[in-house]
Amino acid sequence: MITREEEKKLESLGAFEVSHNMLKLAKNNEKHNVFLNAGRGNPNWINTEARLAFARIVEFGVLESQRTMHDGNLAGYTILDGIRGRFESFLDDSKDIDKFLRNIIEYYTNELSIDGDQLVKELVDGAVANNYPVPSRCLVNIEKILNMYLQKELYNGVDLKDKTSVFPTEGGTAAICYIFNSLKENKLIKPGDKIAINTPIFTPYLQIPELDDYEMIEIDLRSKEENKWVISSNELSKLEDESIKALFFVNPSNPGSKALDNQALDAIAKIVQKRKDLIIITDDVYGTFVNGFQTIYSVAPHNTLLVYSFSKLYGATGWRIGLIAANEKNVFDSLIEKLPEEELKKLDERYGLVTLEPRKLKFIDRLVADSRSIGLYHTSGLSTPQQVMMALFASTALLTKEKDPYIESSKKLVASRYHDLFSTLGIDEDNSKENAKYYSLIDIYALAEGHYNSDFRKYLENGFEPIDFLLKLAEKNGVVLMEGVCFGATPGTLRVSEANLPDDAYKKIAKQVLELLSEYYSDYEQQK
Repeated sequence: MITREEEKKLESLGAFEVSHNMLKLAKNNEKHNVFLNAGRGNPNWINTEARLAFARIVEFGVLESQRTMHDGNLAGYTILDGIRGRFESFLDDSKDIDKFLRNIIEYYTNELSIDGDQLVKELVDGAVANNYPVPSRCLVNIEKILNMYLQKELYNGVDLKDKTSVFPTEGGTAAICYIFNSLKENKLIKPGDKIAINTPIFTPYLQIPELDDYEMIEIDLRSKEENKWVISSNELSKLEDESIKALFFVNPSNPGSKALDNQALDAIAKIVQKRKDLIIITDDVYGTFVNGFQTIYSVAPHNTLLVYSFSKLYGATGWRIGLIAANEKNVFDSLIEKLPEEELKKLDERYGLVTLEPRKLKFIDRLVADSRSIGLYHTSGLSTPQQVMMALFASTALLTKEKDPYIESSKKLVASRYHDLFSTLGIDEDNSKENAKYYSLIDIYALAEGHYNSDFRKYLENGFEPIDFLLKLAEKNGVVLMEGVCFGATPGTLRVSEANLPDDAYKKIAKQVLELLSEYYSDYEQQK
């Protein structure tokens, strides 16, 4: 049995470290229940169309390479002239995936006026991966495709695709690391600066600004359970304080799973009219799970760096594919221009290793250079197969005129699991359009009061560490959830991922939670 002192020590760890400690307990649980880990956010579904298309492009790429050299297992290089025609001859229209590829070529040559040979060669060379990424920030035509996707899925009708630059990264995780590093290197943030963070939020995002690397002061913009995790105008009004240098959002939130509503977006748009120097970072990885989603970037493009990842929607956490998007005119470039001459000279020396005109180097390109410690800038850029995979995922959505059936199926899947969890727990569901339903926060204290009484709630709150219920749920019942406190939520909240377990698991989780709660209540009755 874990003592209360040991529980307090565990509570000092991050949510994922706590979860890791519970895995062994859950796998060897006392009741010999089926082990259920609803802690991780990786989905247990995949997009098949893009993956099959990628495989066909690789197959054609090998055949195309054999045209120039072919010696056993050695093949040569591809040739631009006529490659579209050869690719279309390779495709077999009796196969649905080949029809999809043919439609891709036709769609982008028509919609984006891309030369067909150039497009096919970029996709083929990218999938085969026989060249460094050129340009190093993003392949030329793939950047156009990614911009179309972002506009369709995240901007809610705002036209920004031709004004946005994209830097593909190794998932959203790398994007955030690159952003903070470059903000620091370019003197846009420094120790002691204030950064506003909407909580509850993904645990590492609470930890990063406080690290010795940055030593920033965090200002909490709290979303509350009684407001269904929607941030209030009063909280956003804190941003009018000019001493706050930056704002960090996950939208929809993790773990609250709520997107910013129109009122909040309007408030942010008004604030940046006054606070033109405010730096905003928004991580919108869950945006596609919300109907009519709109990113902060679309209402404050001048101030905002948009982070997006394909991992959750397309079941591609192992691919590590995400991006950073920035407007062609942005606060980051403006703030750099206004730095003291002494600081600019230091930056000239830093970036002068990669360009003869360092003061013209845009912030998004500084991100690319910094991502490879400047000296390796010539080999920077996300691997080309990853870039091609992103373009293919994006294409599955873009080639559907209105709603993408795949995206709608993904929404329906998490919504069904959410319903099973909440209905079995006996908790009112939040069916507002802003609820992504990818995660849920369950308040054990409120659940205790709702199923029993307020005195029992006080017994749990005062008699145990908040982590106690979580540990016993793993140790006794074999269920691993994550502690909400680690995300900045109130004590007694547990995060459940509706993404990574079979459909029937969520009723089981709810039943195990209620069963354990009943055992606590039996102990409470005996002690009375």
